[in-house]
Amino acid sequence: MTSTERSIAAAEQHSAHNYHPLPVVVATAQGAWMTDVEGRRYLDMLAGYSALNFGHCNRRLVSAAKAQLDRVTLTSRAFHHDRFAEFCTELAALCGMEMVLPMNTGAEAVETAVKTARKWGYRVKGVPDGRAKIVVAENNFHGRTTTIVSFSTDQEARADFGPYTPGFEIVPYGDLAALEAAVDEHTVAVLLEPIQGEAGVLVPPPGYLAGVRRLTAERNVLFMADEIQSGLGRTGRTFACEHEDVVPDVYILGKALGGGVVPVSAVVSSREVLGVYQPGEHGSTFGGNPLACAVALEVIAILKSGEYQQKAAELGEHLHRELSLLAGAGLVTAVRGRGLWAGIDVPPAVGTGREVSERLMTQGVLVKDTHGATIRIAPPLVITKEDLDWGLARIREVLEG
Repeated sequence: MTSTERSIAAAEQHSAHNYHPLPVVVATAQGAWMTDVEGRRYLDMLAGYSALNFGHCNRRLVSAAKAQLDRVTLTSRAFHHDRFAEFCTELAALCGMEMVLPMNTGAEAVETAVKTARKWGYRVKGVPDGRAKIVVAENNFHGRTTTIVSFSTDQEARADFGPYTPGFEIVPYGDLAALEAAVDEHTVAVLLEPIQGEAGVLVPPPGYLAGVRRLTAERNVLFMADEIQSGLGRTGRTFACEHEDVVPDVYILGKALGGGVVPVSAVVSSREVLGVYQPGEHGSTFGGNPLACAVALEVIAILKSGEYQQKAAELGEHLHRELSLLAGAGLVTAVRGRGLWAGIDVPPAVGTGREVSERLMTQGVLVKDTHGATIRIAPPLVITKEDLDWGLARIREVLEG
């Protein structure tokens, strides 16, 4: 057996089969490239579902983590530490908000946002106890906790995990009229991804987000934007909402906030919204720990320069031009996305998304399929144009057969 085969066999034997990874075992990585245990190099065109926006082993982020490792890594929130205030201040400023509630994973941040909206609804809006409703969109992906899968329409994520949490209404994504009809006097929030990632990088119709913002403001309902995948530079702006000049009431952040080094997530909002909490009502032992804050502060500093947003915008235009040529040649049936983020649908004659991903792996390119026929493309924002073109050439070759 090869090293790859031995490693995969051991994983299959001793880990729950809740993922179906491609048969590659990564040993090292730098920038946009990864190397497996056999010494083969691969261009990473997934970037950890946007967790690695700034590349593998980013020098600035690794240096920040190493420096903090020698000082203090965890205090719990039982005590203050000297990185916490700066992290909250800087992240609030990046978002144009006032307060931050830090957690660890994206799903934790979404759960926190759900609890926040309900508490705000009862304490501020005056919704009767136990009646709060949150409106969400079909084909959403906000995580996999019991509450979150309760409002999922993906049966793979949802089946066999009931009984489900009530208090959610699902409407078609991008349909403003359906959303308006669903919002009633008990609605406390509308929770949306500005671009639906797991669903295949679905971009809503022009004006949709602005319409959601108008509607929620008129009805005294919180607009909560899950920017866990779409935010922090991926689409060519700091936040995907900015493409429609929209500022939500609540940002839900994760993935790239930890720079691919440590899990960091946060809910960021106004004092009116996050000020509803009192000690003991919500928390996390690791949320806002010193190591997480040190890395996230460096992520924020990187984003403040605007360099990566500009690069994602410029290379994103190139990416989508090239992918449109594949569509024009009949090699893909649809292209969607924004910035350095795309979903392409492959025709059945070419193979399933999984089969195409496996063939690309043999050519040195790593992507991941979703929903059968879709392949997601989301390289680290540090990728060069030359490397991006090399990866796109491999994609064309595989699709051409």
